Amino acid sequence: MRIIGGIHRGRKLMPPAKMPFTRPTTDVAKEGLFNVLYHQLDFSSLKSLDLFGGTGSISFELASRGVQDCTIVEKDYKMAAFIRNTAETLQFENFHVIKMDVFKYLSICNEQFNFIFAGPPYALTTIDELPTIIFDKKILTKDGWFVLEHTPRNDYKNFPFYKTQRNYGTTIFTTFVENRE
Repeated sequence: MRIIGGIHRGRKLMPPAKMPFTRPTTDVAKEGLFNVLYHQLDFSSLKSLDLFGGTGSISFELASRGVQDCTIVEKDYKMAAFIRNTAETLQFENFHVIKMDVFKYLSICNEQFNFIFAGPPYALTTIDELPTIIFDKKILTKDGWFVLEHTPRNDYKNFPFYKTQRNYGTTIFTTFVENRE
């Protein structure tokens, strides 16, 4: 696993060897996603939320590219510790790791973010609830982006706030934008 852009570009990260519930986003998919984000968002002004943090790969990429406020929710103790330790090593400040179930976190979240990424386990049966919860609870700021990583078996084109979808093999990123007045 490596950081593909920003101040830590090319830096290799060594997550724990055994990650039975974690599926890191591939470099190809991550690079495609960040090419889109780079042309659409001002990284330095983002307050990000990374749901199902896993290895922390997406948040490390965001922080390397200038995001100053990253919150990562990951329920696995080993992965949360890896994210926390790696953030310290890379000297990322304002990097908040919350060891908690994502749905529990969303039920008590009283903050707003202008960028949310969710890379849930592909086998998660409640994945379709994520956009509804995020928009019903108004966790995104006006014009905020929510990017959901999923497989072709999920289709969000008819969901409210749908913006676009990008395919990278069996990895799909669907983007939703908070556009309520």
